[in-house]
Amino acid sequence: MKMLVAPHDGPDITPVESGGELHGATLWLVVCGAAALVLAAFAVLACWIARRRNSLAHKLGGKRGPDKALVFQPPRRATAVRSPGSATHYLRKSPSPTAPAPPAPPAQANTPPAQPPLTNAATTPTGGNSPHTPTAPTEPTPLSKELADANATEKTKVAEPENTDGRLGDLHFKLRYENEKNALVVSVVSCQGLPGREPAGPDPYVKLQLLPDKQHKVKTRVVRKTRCPVYDEDFTFYGIAPHQITAITLHFVVLSFDRYSRDEIIGEVVSPLSNLQLHSGEAMALCREIQPRSLKMRSVGRGEVLVSLCWQPAAARLTVVLLKARNLPKMDVTGLADPYVKMYLLYNGQRIAKKKTHVKKRTLNPVFNESFVFEVPAAPNATLDHVSLELLVLDWDRVTKNEVIGRLELGCAGAGSARHHWREVQAAPRRQIADWHKLKE
Repeated sequence: MKMLVAPHDGPDITPVESGGELHGATLWLVVCGAAALVLAAFAVLACWIARRRNSLAHKLGGKRGPDKALVFQPPRRATAVRSPGSATHYLRKSPSPTAPAPPAPPAQANTPPAQPPLTNAATTPTGGNSPHTPTAPTEPTPLSKELADANATEKTKVAEPENTDGRLGDLHFKLRYENEKNALVVSVVSCQGLPGREPAGPDPYVKLQLLPDKQHKVKTRVVRKTRCPVYDEDFTFYGIAPHQITAITLHFVVLSFDRYSRDEIIGEVVSPLSNLQLHSGEAMALCREIQPRSLKMRSVGRGEVLVSLCWQPAAARLTVVLLKARNLPKMDVTGLADPYVKMYLLYNGQRIAKKKTHVKKRTLNPVFNESFVFEVPAAPNATLDHVSLELLVLDWDRVTKNEVIGRLELGCAGAGSARHHWREVQAAPRRQIADWHKLKE
């Protein structure tokens, strides 16, 4: 018997397969596996760090506990080193040759008394009660190198003789020539009997150059507060053939360092090598008297400069044209100089503007032809009554501070041709007026 199913008007419904549940379970398995791998990696890293920590602790000899950090430890405080056989914890310093002899230690019961040292009758002080009694109180041993250096410096100051005969002292140096290197070695040893304005002495140093080329320029270090500085510095000049030695002249300049102004020139030494016999590898010790640097300037003068001035009252401008200079003094034995000019505009005695020219190399008669414009204050009714112009002619130097050859001051407070030139410029505005002026010290 067959059963008839009545048709229906709704949509067809088909059963859904169970494959979606299988995909969801697979996804969860992948996530759990990845998490397990990450945890395993962290565990391996933690084990490696622990083993590394244990190995470092073993290398350090077990001095650090497991709960102490291995790195970034704060620095330990430095402790003094004990000297063997010494009661104090500071290292024993060598005795100073200028310090008085320390008293003899007290004799112990187990050790025999020390024998008194043999002394010369001419140097033994008289009037002492016992040969073991110290003649002067002993000085405490300095506890640092700075105190020891300061103590030695003070003793050196007392022992230095003062220069009272007008001499500038002596320069001690050595010469040595090396054939295999074609090199000339100049050793600046010391200076003796230098003058100084300060009671403690100058701060001297030595500048050296080889003439006539003026290419090699060196200088020593500065020795503080002494009239007898000791340098012991060697300077090696390469590329000098044996036949060139006779044409070389050593030019030493002794200067006193000044922190706040221009270094003061004490004197100079000129030593030609033409009359010296330098043997290879053998040092020759020489001593030369330091000569004053300003004698040649006093004998030949400081030269002249040609300056042109133009005053423009409406614009309150002063135009200065530095044309040239002539008959400048020789700054070295070659008869050459490297001059340039500095100009300062002064208002009521105070410098308010500064200009300078280019350096003219190796000439005593430089030609500048440079123009400069200064703005004068108190415009529009500006005048030149409270204005002056200061000119400084200097010799350029690559190593040390430039040396002043001469100076000139133009203004109402000037004298001679400088004042006459300034009055003429005031009386004839908007005109270029040039004149020669002699340089002064």
